[in-house]
Amino acid sequence: MAAPHYPTQAGDWGLSGATFADNGVNFCCFSRHATQVELLLFEHEDSHEPFQVIALDPRVNRTFFFWHVLVEDLPDGICYGWRIDGPNDTRDSGCRHDPDKLLLDPWCTTVSDRLWDRAAACRPGSNLATAMRSLLIRDDYDWEGDRHLHVPLTEAVIYELHVGGFSRHPSADTQYPGTFRAIAEKIPYLTELGITHIELLPVMAFDLQDVPPNTAQRGLENFWGYSTHSFFAPHPHYACDPRRARDEFRDMVKALHRAGIGVILDVVYNHTAEGDAEGPLINFKGMDNEVFYHLDFDDRSQYRDYTGCGNTVNCNHPLVTRFLIDSLHYWAHDMHVDGFRFDLASAMARGEDGNPEHHAPVLWSIELSPELGRAHIIAEAWDAAGLYQVGDFPGFRWAEWNGHYRDVMRAFVRGDGGLIGDVATRIAGSSDLYESRGRRPANSINLITCHDGFTLNDLVSYNEKHNQANGEDNRDGHDHNLSWNGGVEGATDDAKIQALRQQQARNFMALLLLSQGVPMLLAGDELLRTKQGNNNTYCQNNALSWIDWRLADENRAMLDFTRAMIAFRQRHATLRRNHFLTGEPEHEGGIPDIRWHGTKLDAPLWDDPGARVLAFTLAGLEPDAPHLHVIMNMWKEPQDFALPPLPGRRWLLAIDTAQSPYIWAPADQQRLERDGIRAQARTVVVLEAR
Repeated sequence: MAAPHYPTQAGDWGLSGATFADNGVNFCCFSRHATQVELLLFEHEDSHEPFQVIALDPRVNRTFFFWHVLVEDLPDGICYGWRIDGPNDTRDSGCRHDPDKLLLDPWCTTVSDRLWDRAAACRPGSNLATAMRSLLIRDDYDWEGDRHLHVPLTEAVIYELHVGGFSRHPSADTQYPGTFRAIAEKIPYLTELGITHIELLPVMAFDLQDVPPNTAQRGLENFWGYSTHSFFAPHPHYACDPRRARDEFRDMVKALHRAGIGVILDVVYNHTAEGDAEGPLINFKGMDNEVFYHLDFDDRSQYRDYTGCGNTVNCNHPLVTRFLIDSLHYWAHDMHVDGFRFDLASAMARGEDGNPEHHAPVLWSIELSPELGRAHIIAEAWDAAGLYQVGDFPGFRWAEWNGHYRDVMRAFVRGDGGLIGDVATRIAGSSDLYESRGRRPANSINLITCHDGFTLNDLVSYNEKHNQANGEDNRDGHDHNLSWNGGVEGATDDAKIQALRQQQARNFMALLLLSQGVPMLLAGDELLRTKQGNNNTYCQNNALSWIDWRLADENRAMLDFTRAMIAFRQRHATLRRNHFLTGEPEHEGGIPDIRWHGTKLDAPLWDDPGARVLAFTLAGLEPDAPHLHVIMNMWKEPQDFALPPLPGRRWLLAIDTAQSPYIWAPADQQRLERDGIRAQARTVVVLEAR
């Protein structure tokens, strides 16, 4: 039976990607220097040959630098791709056109990598039988009235998780492990934990094969997903039916919203899966390499790499800016995403010359976009070339991963001396970073751990990274971990060291949830999961990275403590202030909003290089709300702390990370009958005054 042959019309240059129209499908891509453009149509994802090749006539199918064609009566379900010829004098022009390579549509919303061979896309010759395909899928999704939640960051507790790793372990007991559907299956756990938002590691379609050669030889793959190639398409491997990946993602979002949980995406706009000069042609390289990427000034065949990943997206070129903004609008409007965390966001602040721009067009376009006006925007405010902008990221609304908070709190809890001034500043919301520019505590995303680095359990169990399994001779991953193993490297049967590590984990969790700003937890830390000292499991799609849900029983005390700490934070509005503390009374006749102490009242040891203790009294936000008194003793010996007298109120013990049950509900809190309390070594103690 002969394959169908569909007639064509000129098409519309104003409709990017593939768009269903009344009489067919409009296709449009951008390529400034192309001399020949072909649209290839495939019957199936695994079809090695197209059933129709449509050569575009520049006199009919080109407007400015847009190439477009309408294919009449084309049904959904088919696959397609582009082939583009043009200049290939890469050293001089930067162009990398190759008529042998099949290119993905940058605007495609569904993609198949069933045939994908990265190596074939890197070497000369045709890769028609091994290229990825864009899928043409009609969109008729029913949101059933779903709306964005618009939970303000001041109220947020963010939970960072990996879609695959969260449910792929057999102990997860999900029907659809490693998928968007499995996240929905785990909603009861998330609601019981008490978090308000999940932050998903990259879910835009990425290249699993993008790993170094030695890593690939071990059978490992790009697991984390920081290798995006399609900025409008969900990753097909996170769907039960890859052709329905878009709708399965939406089903997950809808279910999370019904449970009151917002969705934040970790997005990677700073580089792509196409890598450096030796990397594959997937889409952008073969269409407009010289527009989309930062190229070397003297040799335009080479890439300026500010990301450590081979290339850097030229985000502030007008056409690229528009593309990225369109992508964000799509995920916010069409996919109902509530916010975005931008990986290596400082690379996006670099102008076309590579220098930082405080008024970087792409960043201000994101900040000022009406369509994104209520979406959370969070920056990882640094890049791999030394640009560090925590506290100084362009814009006002942007929140930032606070690397200063992470480092100071890690060093303090492990027992480093002389840090209490920094500790106080971080706990109080990092006013030194944000207040002078009119920003607020919620601009600070506080974290102790994240996907990139040790888990909480490993932070208290290892002094050094152990990344040999990655195949890079332990050279990858961070060396500056500010961790402490308690006396033995790694797993141990020593009961005292085990108890110390668990107490240190509680200390970290308590301080994170007692700090002004927005707390972010790493999924599995509440279960004390380990990655066996590997602090860079980007390539480990196995039990090393998967959450072992049996730990929920084994480490029940830590899970219960984390749930109770989140509930404690939500119960006390004074921990979620929208303005910085001043040291002055919040209300007439009230106590100061904060007072700092050492072991003695109003005598913090700011100038003592050996100081490892700090306490503070935090006033209730409303006149009748409980006041809090927080004691932090990171010294190796117990310390006696004075308690401030509060006429008409009594102090009750709410939290003590050194004594079980570690945290008490209000009805079970013990009233103190004295004006002081002993805090055990390496302990956080919290009292309520009612």
